[in-house]
Parts: sequence; C-alpha cells; structure tokens
Amino acid sequence: MTKSELIAILASRYPQLAVRDTDIAVKTVLDAMTQALAGGQRIEIRGFGSFSLSVRSPRVGRNPKSGEKVIVPGKRVPHFKAGKELRERVDAAFDAEVKAAGSDFQPSSADSRIMHG
Repeated sequence: MTKSELIAILASRYPQLAVRDTDIAVKTVLDAMTQALAGGQRIEIRGFGSFSLSVRSPRVGRNPKSGEKVIVPGKRVPHFKAGKELRERVDAAFDAEVKAAGSDFQPSSADSRIMHG
C-alpha cells in the first residue's frame, strides 16, 4: 500500500473528511514519526508494532566491480517490529488463504523464504 492509497482508503471510509484534510492528517502523522526517529526516539503503536533505530557499525566492504576494499561508515537505520495483534491477524489471513486453496496451495517464493528461512 502506498501513501496515496492509504489516503484514498481513509477518505472513502470517512466521507465527512475532505480528501485534502485526510492527506494533511496522514502527512502530519508520518512527519511526526520521521522526526521522532530522527531524534533517536522509539515509536510504539499498541497492537500494530514499534519502530526503533538499529545501529550499524562501520565496516570494511568491497566494491563489487573492482573488488577494492571500501570503508562503509556506521549509520542508524529504522527497524520495525510487528506487534502481537498485527502478527496474529497476518497469520490468520495467511491460514485462511491456505485453507481456501486446499491441497492446491503453492506458496510464493516470498512465503517459502519466510516459512523455511
């Protein structure tokens, strides 16, 4: 789902809100989350999940073209951990999909990687 799809879904679900107001609301929430993470804060949305920062240490990498050693600087990257309710709902939807497909179910390559590591 893209940001514009989210805005369209919210606008259709709440017709009393103008699309412009929905757009502003979504952008405001995302901007606040971005600023919080940029400031080193953790974000927790109960039932959905939490966003935090992971620290990646500096390391020596290789240029794939030349094979030359390159110093990759350390950085902070956003990390999302799904909450219990979100995990349960996703699992239930996946289980329903498997049941509906019956014995003909063929997991996608992404499903196979998830199921088998």
